Parts: sequence; structure tokens; C-alpha cells
Amino acid sequence: MKSGALGLFSSVVMGLASAGPAYSLAATLGLIVAGVGLQAPIITIMAFVPMLLIAYAYRELNASDADCGTAFTWATRAFGPRVGWMGGWGIIVADILFMTNVAEIAGIYGFRLLGYESLAHSRMWTTLAGVVWIAVMTAICYIGIELSAAVQRWLLCLEVAVLILFAVAALIRAYTSAPPTALHVSTSWFNPFEVPSAKALTSGILAAVFLYWGWDTAASVNEETVDSARTPGRAVIVSVTLLLITYGLVSTSAQAFAGVGTSGIGLGNRDNAGDVLSGLGNAVFGGHGAGPFLSRLLILMVLTSALASTQTSILPLARTVFSMAAHKVVPSQLARVHRRFLTPTWSTVAMGALSIVVLIVLTSFSRNVLADSIDAVGLAITFYYGLTGFACVWYHRRVLGRSARNLVFKGVLPGLGGLIMLLLFLYAAFGVYANPRFDSTVITLPVIGPTGGATVVGLGALLLGFLLMLVVTREHSATLKLQRSLLPRALPRVTGLEAESRYLPADSGSGVGGDWFDVIPLSGTRVALVVGDVLGGGLRAAATMGRLRTGVQVLARLDLAPDELLARLDDLVEQTANEPVTAHERDRTKAHTDAARGVTCLYAVYDPVSGRCSLAHAGQSLLMVVEPHTGVADCPRLPPGPPLGVAGPPYESTELRLRPGSLLALFSGGLLQATSSTEAGLAQLARILSDHRRSLRELSNQVVSTLLPGPVDEDATLLLTRTRMLDPRQFAQWELPADPAAVGAIRTTVGKQLDEWGLEDLVFTTELVLSELVTNAIRYVGGPIQVRLIRDQALICEVSDTGHSAPNLHHAASDDEGGRGLFIIAQMTHRWGTRYTPTGKTIWAEQNLPPGQ
Repeated sequence: MKSGALGLFSSVVMGLASAGPAYSLAATLGLIVAGVGLQAPIITIMAFVPMLLIAYAYRELNASDADCGTAFTWATRAFGPRVGWMGGWGIIVADILFMTNVAEIAGIYGFRLLGYESLAHSRMWTTLAGVVWIAVMTAICYIGIELSAAVQRWLLCLEVAVLILFAVAALIRAYTSAPPTALHVSTSWFNPFEVPSAKALTSGILAAVFLYWGWDTAASVNEETVDSARTPGRAVIVSVTLLLITYGLVSTSAQAFAGVGTSGIGLGNRDNAGDVLSGLGNAVFGGHGAGPFLSRLLILMVLTSALASTQTSILPLARTVFSMAAHKVVPSQLARVHRRFLTPTWSTVAMGALSIVVLIVLTSFSRNVLADSIDAVGLAITFYYGLTGFACVWYHRRVLGRSARNLVFKGVLPGLGGLIMLLLFLYAAFGVYANPRFDSTVITLPVIGPTGGATVVGLGALLLGFLLMLVVTREHSATLKLQRSLLPRALPRVTGLEAESRYLPADSGSGVGGDWFDVIPLSGTRVALVVGDVLGGGLRAAATMGRLRTGVQVLARLDLAPDELLARLDDLVEQTANEPVTAHERDRTKAHTDAARGVTCLYAVYDPVSGRCSLAHAGQSLLMVVEPHTGVADCPRLPPGPPLGVAGPPYESTELRLRPGSLLALFSGGLLQATSSTEAGLAQLARILSDHRRSLRELSNQVVSTLLPGPVDEDATLLLTRTRMLDPRQFAQWELPADPAAVGAIRTTVGKQLDEWGLEDLVFTTELVLSELVTNAIRYVGGPIQVRLIRDQALICEVSDTGHSAPNLHHAASDDEGGRGLFIIAQMTHRWGTRYTPTGKTIWAEQNLPPGQ
């Protein structure tokens, strides 16, 4: 979308226009007066309080994550995709129901403005006019955000000017040429304790909440705003405040002029409850001079306000659906952007078309159903506003204690706003709107009985969203379950190092799946460390990750050097990508192939005997090493290597010498996604790890809470290790000449060493193993020969020579003179194997220690 298209003024205009001050006052002021009487002005002011609290939630969330999905995106990242879906669905329900109502009202006012009163009462003609208005406003939104903003600036400025003129004229006439209904402004009007009952107070606030709704459009267009992190947040606060001033002034002046009577121009007259401004316009401006023109102008302002609200309802609706499509919870085609206009194309057109369909369906039942559905909008509003308030608290939960400002503006105020909205939602849905006498439409439900139409429409729409949520979030749940099942349930305990891991799955279905980590024990007390990241997300990425993790484990057991292991893994990726498929499967497997290509992987092998660590990487893998004595962090430059599945130069290993207590942090790029740049993220990580004496658990927790204080868009993985050196008393090694007499000498020497370790029970087997391996080395390779014993969790015997051919285990025939040595070794030891070194090979065998050792 087109970034930088809107400034602060245009964003405020969007927020105010979406609220539709003239239309909202015309449709709601009479209902408020009918419920609370003379205290209508204070009710409009009290409704401002929860709106301001939620506006602070929008400001703080937008500063942390400027996403046009607003409630959907923020709730997804705070509570997961299911709750996020319901937040987005609440916006869809509110906007579509509101747009169908306001479009029909625009049609009615259009006919009245032109003098066709009979057409204004025709259901068919008003519905047709509503369809036309939705189509026209959808087209304007489609063409571009700048055109939308320009139209709104002119409409809103004229609308506010006429409302101020009306308010001033009404106050002047109330104190000069007052009609019989006029009242003088009293302080009791601003005393909420004068409201007859708590039920009346709550009902009035519920109606007044609708007055303010719409200001969040300023946040919905955040990606198209100059300084998207701050401007939308300021715009929502300014919009709500200006609405408070406008509504307070107009409601007070209108009540002072017309009173709250139930007849004539009184605001309590139920015949005028749906439109109090049209009747008041003639009375305030009079029938002489400019009076008729101003009265017509006031009607025009209600019309333009309705049209402006229609247009600005399409904007957040289309952008919410656009964000949901980008996160793959609705069809991805809805995430397309027009190349020229840089606006969401399919989401704008689809939501306009859906609004037309809903308008036709509701009016086909009766106009009462359409009228009652406007009350259902209030349920959807309080639902997703409240959800946003709670999302702000949970999103920033890790940073609330860092400052008093964070606690107040990110925690207390949004949380209080969310709680108020929750109470209003529950009271409205199950107390006010559920009463059959509240609405003109009554629906008899099984078991429950007669129920108000607003509750049925509102809760029914949210229930439909809940059922759809179970379907659309199924892949995310399955992907996360598969991803977690394929990752290590616990890291193995090894002598060479201690390790701690963190895996943070993405909060959307499009991001979860693909990261993995591993700690793999190898021969000779060595240990392999792995962190990898598969391109993309979803089930295919998780499945690819599982296949590659298994491949790494298998290849690691072959004791391959890091560069050779990555080369073999690259072959596996290439082979998978080039598997033949049928024409029917080609499109379906393309995403799978794309996920396999472009994999990043860092593979390291640490030897606690020598303190050396050999590494190789594919793609932009990240590594940080912290020196144990000074706490200085460094990011070693590794030889470049292409991502797996992508052609490039061969992989190359490098070697680091690590002191005991060194910290190694292996992590995926997702760990730095919330930082302003990779360099800034690495600097933050270095500062945290400089306090290297803390436990790995504490360091890991601080890394996550600092670098990822909120939810994440993509998976993030951290593998943090602290190296250890093997105690010299735990191993012994000897150099042997290529002399058969050396076999007997080494048997004696090894026997003495095992006696010193208290492993007398293993002397016979160990001597047999070493005799066979040393004899083979002398016979087939020659010198020099190295023998090493390691006493760790098992007794490890190693014989190294300069040969490069590995022996093969086979079953000797009954008449063979040799070939039984390795078979005997395999039967008498726990396991054995061969690994290649730069100077030759090492054959090793492990024996389990006796109980108690």
C-alpha cells in the first residue's frame, strides 16, 4: 500500500469522518434522551471515558506494531490466531452491519433532500439507493487513499461547520427567542447520579458508545501514514477528544433549545428518535431568510455524514480483511494490492459486494430487522474494542514493570477500558437487547424463548465467526502441534557443555513452522549444535523442518565434518526438490519445493578434550561467542555458504578455540525481528550476554523478554550453551610405533590406567578391543598410531592412524582365517564406529560403565 500518503490532519479527518458526527447525533441523541432524560450531556461525556482508554490501547499497540489489521493482528500476536480471528471478525461484523444501515439512511436523506418524500418511505427505492451509495463509496476507496482523504476533508470540514453553527444558534435562541420547550443549562445535566437507575445509565452509555465508534479508522490506515509508528496513535487520541467536544456542545445546545419532552420537537419524542436533527433544523434556523437554506444544509450534512461513514467504514474493513489474507486466515487473493492505486483491490471490492448482499438480505425480511441490526453493531463494537484493550495489556506484559509510563499507558488504562467494554457487552447482550420489549423484532429461540432481535443478530454473527474460526485456524493449530512434536522435548545432558533452548512460534498461521535446533552427542564426548530455519511457514515448512532435522541427526552420527555434512544435506534438499511429480501434483507441490529451498543452517561440533569448535553454515545463520573472563561478545566471521538448495560455492568449515566457560549463542533471524536493525539487535544481545556468569536459564529468559517483548511474526529460536573442558584425569592418550611389540605394552599400560579409575571389570574387554584395533592399524596402515581412553558417561576407546579406509563389519565364513575382529568388538561393546580426521581416521568403541561408576 502507499506509505506516507496521509499526515496527522488527514488521519484525524479519517477518524472523525468514520464516526460521522452529524449522522451519529441524528440517530442516537433521541435514544439517549429517552433513556436518561436531562442527563444526556453527561452520558455523552461518560461514554468518552472508555473510548479514550481504548484509544490509548490503540496508540500503544500501533507504536509497537503498525499493522492495518489492528484488532485482528494485535489480538493474534497477544493471544494467538483463534482470538485474533474473533477480533477481526468483530470488525467485519460491525462495519458491514453499520454500512448496510448507514447506506440506506443515506438513500432516505438523499430523497428527502431532493423533495421525494414518497420514495424516502419506499423500501425498494431506499434499498436501491443504498446499493448505489455503497458501490460509489467502494469505488472511491478502490481508486486510492489520497482521493478518499481529499473527499473526507471537504465533507468533514463542512459538516463540523454546520454542526457548530447549529449548536451556537440553538443556544442563542434558547436564551433569546426561546420556544416553549426551551430549558436553561443546568449543572444537574452533568451529574450522573441524577440518572433514574443504573439500568438507564448503562443503556444510555451503550447508546452513546455508538456516537464515538469509528475513530479507529485512523489506526486502520496506519501503513499509509507518515511516521506510521506515531502519527496514527496521535490521530486516534485527537479524534476521540474532538468528538467529545462536538458531542458535548451539540447535545447540550440541542437539549437547551428543544427540551426533553415527548411531543413536538422535544428530544424525548419517540417519533423523532431516529432523526432528531431534521426536525430541529427548521425550528432552530426558522422559516425566513437563510433559515430554509440552513435547514436543508443540515439535512445535507446528515446525508454527507452518512456517506462519509460509509466510505470510511469500507477503509478499515478492507484493510482488516487485507491483513487477514496476508496472514492466510482468509483466501490469499484478498491480499492483492493495485499496482497503480496501491490500495487493497479484492478485499475492497469483496467487502463492498458483501455489504450490498447483506443490505438486500436484511431489507428483504423487513425494515425492522435492518433497524434492529444497528443495535447489534454496538455488541460487535464493545467486543472488539474490549479485546483490543486486553490485547494491549498482554502484548506488553513483559515491559509493564520497566517504567511508570508503561504501567499506566500500556497496562492500567487499556486494561480498564477493556474491562468496561466487556461489562457493557455482557449487559447489552444478555440484559438490554435480549429483552423482547426492547426491539421491534422478536425472535423465538428454542429453549430460550422470545429474544430481542439485536441480541440474536449480534450474538448470532459472533457465533458464526466462532464456528468459522475453528475451521480457519485449524492449520495453525496443526502446524504448531506438528512443529513442537518434531523439536527436541528435552536437550540431552552431555559432559562437554550445558545448554538451554528457547523456541517462540509465530502468532499467525503464515509464520509458524520451520525453525529447529538440536544438541547431538557424538563420539569421543564431542557434541554437535544445530540451529536451522526453513523458508516460509505452515504445515509444509514444519514437515520440511522435520525431514531436515532427521537428516542432520543421521549425518551427524556418521561423524562428518561440518562442511561435508552441509554438502550432504544440500544434496538431500536438491533431491527432494527435483523429485518427479505428475502434472496434477505439480502446483500442489510447488510450495513444498519452495519451502525446502533456501534453508539456513548452522552446524557446529565442539570437542571438550581439545576445546576446539569446528563450524560451517548455510545461508545467513547467526552466531555469537562470549569470552568467559572479560564478557566481551563477538560475532565470528564464518566462511560464506549458500542456503541449502541454492547453487553457490562449496561449504567451508572453520575452527574456533574456546576457553572453558565460553558462551555460544546460536539463533535464527527471527530472534532479531523486533529490533530496528540486525546490528542493533546484536548489540542488545551482546549487552545481555556480557553478564555471562548468570545461569543459562536466566540469560535465555532475559534475551527473549528484551529482544521479543511482544508477540512475533515469525518463529524465533535460541540455543545458548556454556562450554566445559574435560578434566585431564578423565582421559589418557599414548603414541605407539608401528611395531607388533607395542600391542603387549599398550595392553599393560591400559590395564594399569583402568585400575586407577576403578574399572577393573572392564580390563579384559578393553584389552581385547585395543589389541584388535592396534594390530589392524599396524598391519594395514603403519605408524604413527595414537591410543586414547576417555572415562565419561561410558568408557571410550579410540585408536587413530593415518589411513583413510574404514574397516567393514561382516560375518566371516567358517573357513576364513580372519575377519572376525570387528565382529567380536561389536558384540562386546555398546557401540563402535569410525570418524575421519584431517590426518587419517579414528576407530572408537564405547562400553557401558559398571553400576555405581
